[in-house]
Amino acid sequence: MEQQSTLARGGRPVFVIDGCRTPFLKARGRPGPFTAAELAVAAGRPLLARQPFPADAFDEVIAGCVMPGPDEANIARVAALRLGCGERVPAFTVQRNCGSGMQALDTAARNITLGRSDLVLAGGIEAMSHAPVLLGNTMVGWLSAWSGARTFAARVRALAALRPAHFKLIVGLLRGLTDPVVGLSMGQTAEILAHRYGLSREQLDEYASRSHQRLSTAQDAAYMNEIEVIYDREGRFYDQDDGLRRDTSVEKLAKLKPVFDRPFGMVTAGNSAQVTDGAVWLVLASEDAVRRYDLPVLGRIIDSRWAGLDPAQMGLGPVHAMAALMAQHGFDSRDIDYWEINEAFSAQVLACLSAWQDDEYCREQLGCTRGFAPIDLERLNVDGGGVSMGHPVGASGARIVLHLLHVLRRNRSRRGVASLCIGGGQGGAMLVEMEETA
Repeated sequence: MEQQSTLARGGRPVFVIDGCRTPFLKARGRPGPFTAAELAVAAGRPLLARQPFPADAFDEVIAGCVMPGPDEANIARVAALRLGCGERVPAFTVQRNCGSGMQALDTAARNITLGRSDLVLAGGIEAMSHAPVLLGNTMVGWLSAWSGARTFAARVRALAALRPAHFKLIVGLLRGLTDPVVGLSMGQTAEILAHRYGLSREQLDEYASRSHQRLSTAQDAAYMNEIEVIYDREGRFYDQDDGLRRDTSVEKLAKLKPVFDRPFGMVTAGNSAQVTDGAVWLVLASEDAVRRYDLPVLGRIIDSRWAGLDPAQMGLGPVHAMAALMAQHGFDSRDIDYWEINEAFSAQVLACLSAWQDDEYCREQLGCTRGFAPIDLERLNVDGGGVSMGHPVGASGARIVLHLLHVLRRNRSRRGVASLCIGGGQGGAMLVEMEETA
């Protein structure tokens, strides 16, 4: 089933004025140099500093985030206050797993088109390297008993009950990347799609290698100009996505062992999205706000769609959401100039491309009369994606929309679709267009 958007029903137009993001920083086995809130502020400061209106002119601030830290409850509000938006500007955080950043944009756009807001700061944030390590219920129960022990004898009895099993830790990141309904990790769902569509290990590694090659080319050509330099407490600076492996090749990727289906699987760390930290903000405005502040326009958010499907095959979510979006507007693939499909896994993107043009799948699962025309690989993720730059889950949905607008402007093109799969069996898609005056 797909959930319709109000954006294309004759409401007020929604303009994207500006946007930026931090570099995406690969997690390397320990907490990274920035918390999620610090990343949000680092991305927001230069963006707000160059606007012709004060920070407290926003009607609201909306951020997507899946795993905020214990000191970051309602992280959108924390970031808004630290960015100087003022006490009177409300802020809230949304969570739709991998689609959280896109959900923030969709929510902001809906409020603008309905006349509830004129100027919104929206985006996504995630510091996956700071995901918590948790105590199990057994240990929590023991700690409760310990705190309630008032006498020496009671404490001795509590200590005597302590067992090695009490110290078993729960890695929050691994638990969060496992679907609790079907009991599969996201990587296992990618393995299911690889087998369903007969994908080979070589195909997966070829796609991953191409993602790194494209990001390398984009960095060298200064195409990633939405990135702002950020500085840590020791004065070190970060100015580009640091998960890029310029020397990646199919031959090197072939040496990696499967992670999710040992020893026979095909999904490896090399053809999967990297665990990453990052933040993205976009400034969205109504036509009234554009005129009031004489704002330049980067593009427009035209419409969006959300869809649900079997959680065990969640990677096909983009097909379901994009199909609903295309049907609403009477489009086929040839009507879209550029595409961004978030690279959760090579297998997931390649499976989407196969299902997209599969007549049987589109008839039985999407209610279409036939499959769609193939998506041109030369117009898909042209500057790389999650496999090469990382996938900070709360931020990626906003990143692909922002970067798609830059790609359209760079190539003097009009229309693009950004989409991503969502853990739990969902998909999201957003249609954007460039303004003629952009």
